[in-house]
Amino acid sequence: MRRRLGLSQRLLMSRMELRPLVMCFALCVVYATSKPTEKKDRVHHDEPLSNLDHDDAENFDYDHEAFLGQEEAKTFDQLTPEESKERLGMLVDRIDEDKDGYVTADEMKRWIKHAQKRWIYDDVDRQWKSHDLNGDGFVSWEEYKNATYGYILDDQDPDDGFSYKQMMARDERRFKMADQDSDMKANKEEFTAFLHPEEYEHMKDIVVLETMEDIDKNGDGFIDLDEYIGDMYNQDGETTEPEWVKTEREQFTEFRDKNKDGKMDKEETKDWILPSDYDHAEAEAKHLVYESDVDKDGRLTKAEIVDKYDLFVGSQATDFGEALTRHDEF
Repeated sequence: MRRRLGLSQRLLMSRMELRPLVMCFALCVVYATSKPTEKKDRVHHDEPLSNLDHDDAENFDYDHEAFLGQEEAKTFDQLTPEESKERLGMLVDRIDEDKDGYVTADEMKRWIKHAQKRWIYDDVDRQWKSHDLNGDGFVSWEEYKNATYGYILDDQDPDDGFSYKQMMARDERRFKMADQDSDMKANKEEFTAFLHPEEYEHMKDIVVLETMEDIDKNGDGFIDLDEYIGDMYNQDGETTEPEWVKTEREQFTEFRDKNKDGKMDKEETKDWILPSDYDHAEAEAKHLVYESDVDKDGRLTKAEIVDKYDLFVGSQATDFGEALTRHDEF
């Protein structure tokens, strides 16, 4: 998985996998507290579209990875130019969401974001199989609760304060937030929002709330300086703080606490963990449209895209065969 495990991926295991997950979590806590110079990062950043240099004068490798996703781009050399053009044309039909015969920059941006987040959809597919117990095409809260917590709630909670019941209540609250039609049944999109809330605008408040609950030790609904530092650094007998801790104290005082009341509220916490990053997908979408738009009408026809297939998929393109036959790909 390209991205670090974080808030959106906790408790994604079945009931048989939850016990080792809890044990792993406990070991991670021990490890983190035994390494006082290790910094915990709660900020959610989008991964770069590619780790390659974006230099079209040299090659289009960056554009290939941006358009297809880094994993798909590894299989580029499997098709002839003729085959890649044909399959790229089939792919354009999927990118053209409204089926009007044109691909706009917005449609291109959404495609790029989807291609870049394929690991999320793969994860959701795995979870879906183990939670849609009656095969009706939905995951109800009862199904998720039974599959994840079924027998565990009968066990005694660990002595370290970990509570299965509290964890289940927190999941139920998140499930209700993701369940936009409030029927307590999640379709594929709602289930994705439940498992990966940081990817959805309407779920960002729950990401902030859960983060604040994790850090707010005195339960006053705010994050003060001691809680902020304590979440990422355990002094554990050390008499001298690492330099990065001193820097974080300054960051809190000068930038995090915007109203200078000595603590972070909900909006200040949101600005911290969900910063408004530069939208790489939007920039790349505009670049691809600009480079391919022969008649300069601000949108692309299938012919314009296929004619510039070297920009999108290379002189030898990726094997789209699997992508085009799997119903859930992209």
